[in-house]
Amino acid sequence: MIIGVPKEIKNNENRVALTPAGAQELVKRGHSVFVQHTAGEGSGFTDDMYTEAGAAILPTIEDVYAIAEMIMKVKEPIEPEYKLIKEGQLLFTYFHFASYEPLTKAMIENKSVCLAYETVERPDRSLPLLVPMSEVAGRMAIQKGANYLEKPLGGRGILLGGVPGVLPAKVIILGGGIVGTQAAWMAAGLGADVTIMDVSLQRMRYLSDVMPANVKTMMSNEYNIREMIKDADLIVGAVLIPGAKAPHLITRDMLTDMKKGAVLVDVAVDQGGCIETCKPTTHENPTYVIDEVVHYCVANMPGAVPYTSTLALTNATLPYAIQLADKGWKVAAKENKELVPGLNIINGDVVYKAVAEAFNLDYVPVEKYLAD
Repeated sequence: MIIGVPKEIKNNENRVALTPAGAQELVKRGHSVFVQHTAGEGSGFTDDMYTEAGAAILPTIEDVYAIAEMIMKVKEPIEPEYKLIKEGQLLFTYFHFASYEPLTKAMIENKSVCLAYETVERPDRSLPLLVPMSEVAGRMAIQKGANYLEKPLGGRGILLGGVPGVLPAKVIILGGGIVGTQAAWMAAGLGADVTIMDVSLQRMRYLSDVMPANVKTMMSNEYNIREMIKDADLIVGAVLIPGAKAPHLITRDMLTDMKKGAVLVDVAVDQGGCIETCKPTTHENPTYVIDEVVHYCVANMPGAVPYTSTLALTNATLPYAIQLADKGWKVAAKENKELVPGLNIINGDVVYKAVAEAFNLDYVPVEKYLAD
């Protein structure tokens, strides 16, 4: 198979979808890998490293899309890329379709095959290609939140862990999944007073067993959230409904109950956000203020630590990429059921129900394409 790796063109996105080591593994299996000039530099991988691994370098993004049968990316295609995608071309990347209708419609129109990292799912319902970036984002949420609590950056002027004689900051984490767990570990390690809110008693029992003493759990519902945010210094939105838009757990009117200079970090922003006042921001302009509450809503948080993020992501995606390259997407999905829910759009048909429901589009069961 011919595999193309374009350079990410989203604002301040420095990750790359394939490392030189990954390229070498694909080339060893007889595949051709074409990498756009300087695609890996943001993550510390030079063109020479790719050529030494057996890949070829192409000068432009147009060249990569034109030659490739499978495109490997990190973030979803953005508008300048829409016209470059060919009918039947396999795109293997994060899409988060349910949060952005123009992207969904563009992929329907170009009749590509869209296999989304975030909805590849194991039998135990875990999401193996979302986990590594969720781990990075969860840890970064506390790092960034602690930073923006500083007065010069608009925050309350509070040190997350406090000091002897001074109470630490109160951190509320909405969601006890991968992002929430990693955020809690980081906040706890810095000495904060942490509360994880979730709807699953089973998950909260587990978290109560493994978390340090300064992490508490609480049932997530509107009443409890309204009460808890009144004293919160930092709130991390860490809610995920796979493939669907995140629910709004903090609404616009709740901001008036919060402390001035409190910080909101919405990690769910690329799925629409679990905070109503959330809107995607960039690493260039990461924050904005509403009702004197600082909002940090960068949609590609791991892009700020591209070396770590690229290695973590490609460790997870490469085994699937090899299967797709070796067998083609149809056979690979038939033989590895984990790939089936990753298929979101095929040849103009929406085959992932949550995406169809998000925009009232026709839903076509994926079995239509896997039956023959």
